[in-house]
Amino acid sequence: MPDIAALEPTETIKRRWPAMLGAMLSVAMVVMLGRELLGAGLAGLSRATPDSPWFYVAFLGLYMAAPTGDFIIFRRLWGIPWDGFVALHKKRIANDVVLGYSGEAYFYAWARARAKMVAAPFGAVKDVSLLSAIAGNAATILLCALALPIGYQLMPPAVLSAVAGSAAITVGISVGLLLFSRRVFSLPRGELWWVFMIHCVRLAVSSLFVALAWHFAMPEVPLWMWLFLSAARLLVSRLPLVPNKDLLFASFAILLIGQDQALSEMIAFVSALTLAVHVLLVIAFACSAGIRGLKIWRG
Repeated sequence: MPDIAALEPTETIKRRWPAMLGAMLSVAMVVMLGRELLGAGLAGLSRATPDSPWFYVAFLGLYMAAPTGDFIIFRRLWGIPWDGFVALHKKRIANDVVLGYSGEAYFYAWARARAKMVAAPFGAVKDVSLLSAIAGNAATILLCALALPIGYQLMPPAVLSAVAGSAAITVGISVGLLLFSRRVFSLPRGELWWVFMIHCVRLAVSSLFVALAWHFAMPEVPLWMWLFLSAARLLVSRLPLVPNKDLLFASFAILLIGQDQALSEMIAFVSALTLAVHVLLVIAFACSAGIRGLKIWRG
């Protein structure tokens, strides 16, 4: 019979691994945010800021679109409390600054630590992430179908080939996931369609808000042009064979509207402002957790 005392550290680690993983990812978020903000971020913030208050309203809508969409989804699937909104913000920040899908690992650890709320969170987290990718792929395929007949003359042959190849890969991945959906997904079909629709709405809302933010920053450019560019931004961001997505999008935008310096500064400012909000939220979450822990220790 094994020594019970010898098993206790292993059991303790098993119980605490979600909290340990969450803490490690939180530290990684702080480190990466500091590096990004002290690099390109502060340079972007030091430039001229938009004067219109509507820019910041649109930016707030853009920033909140992703975690709000996720909260709506997991509120229905799990009935998560409002403090789950904080975990979803951390999920988004981790995905932005640490590593792709590290946010999903953090959110899974957060849900796993709350076993009373959901017994087996992995399946739902996986399904929601895959459906987000499928919704993005569907938007990419649609935008390719709409944009290539209009914009193929503006692209060099190498870029055009990369876009066409990327579109083919995107179609293949999406079709493969749909063909093997019964083996890949664990949620009921009705829930899968509902989650997919929420992701599609989130993508549309995000594209609208980014177009509005750009328009209020540079009102001399018509809103319809910014809407077209926000669709191009979504398209370029999801093309796997395009090596330098930011450069391609910036070149395309400058080609359409000119004003290369003003446009570059505006895009840099939006990126830097996003990083700054990430930093403020991480600090606020840490302070809130510290105050809560102090109250528990005293009480």
